[in-house]
Amino acid sequence: MKPTITHLIKHSSIEVTPKGALSVANVADFLQPNTPVYVTALPGMDFADTLHTCKRLANEGMIPVPHFTARRFKNRAQLELQLATATEECGVTQILALAGADKQPAGAFSDTISMLETGLFEKYGIQSIGIAAHPEGCPDIAPASLKAHKQRKIQFSEVSEIDMYMVTQFVFEAQPIIDWIERIREEGNPLAVHVGIPGIASLRSLIGHAQACGIGASKNLLLKQAKNIHKLLSLQAPNKLIRDLADYTLKTPEAKITGCHLFPLGGFEQTAKWRSAIAKGQFELTADGFELHYCKKCHLVGNR
Repeated sequence: MKPTITHLIKHSSIEVTPKGALSVANVADFLQPNTPVYVTALPGMDFADTLHTCKRLANEGMIPVPHFTARRFKNRAQLELQLATATEECGVTQILALAGADKQPAGAFSDTISMLETGLFEKYGIQSIGIAAHPEGCPDIAPASLKAHKQRKIQFSEVSEIDMYMVTQFVFEAQPIIDWIERIREEGNPLAVHVGIPGIASLRSLIGHAQACGIGASKNLLLKQAKNIHKLLSLQAPNKLIRDLADYTLKTPEAKITGCHLFPLGGFEQTAKWRSAIAKGQFELTADGFELHYCKKCHLVGNR
């Protein structure tokens, strides 16, 4: 069990916003070399900030993975310009392809697949593309539409030479992910899955992010814990969630869980330290999860 937990976290990526990156003097102080670091491109942000952060991450020994959100690009020419900059100036070879949270598309691309089908990602040597997956649904997209979009992206992956995989929204317990994986396995899913994991944050912060992102059934786990006022303000670690995923991965290798994606939710340094300790095997298994050797010093409580 312990080697499986270590493997999942060693093969995990982590996310940062351009603004959040400014508060970290040197990312290499917290992450091992060649860690994939996703860089967000949120509505209203200047994409140049995303690319500037990618260039800095590459210089600090990380693998930059920018978000390419389809709805922000006005046309093919603008998409190509940003891709050229990302690959030629920032060393980008991997991206996360998203439709984006913009209410209305800026131009030609209303969804992920229309952006992928331009052929530009192949032209600029992108080697790996993550696509979004929503095991607990998405408040803005009907389930039937989610399924149709997922199927179109899978069909694209079957004719493209680019390696593709799914990155899920974050959840707070393993069962919704397991149920979803079992369902897409029955549908013949060929893609590897990177499971979204919430990082080290207070219970109050986690509940707020869950509500903002439309997280479904697994949010109830947090709401039950919120009755304890002490827990509401204490930092929470997703140790039980990781332990349960590792158990499922051991029993079901055909599930294609090949890693995790960490959403720090404002706690980048804490989450990165937690990740590093697990990757080094600095933890002990417990009855309901595991405990890091530094947990008590960092005041982490609970097991999600």
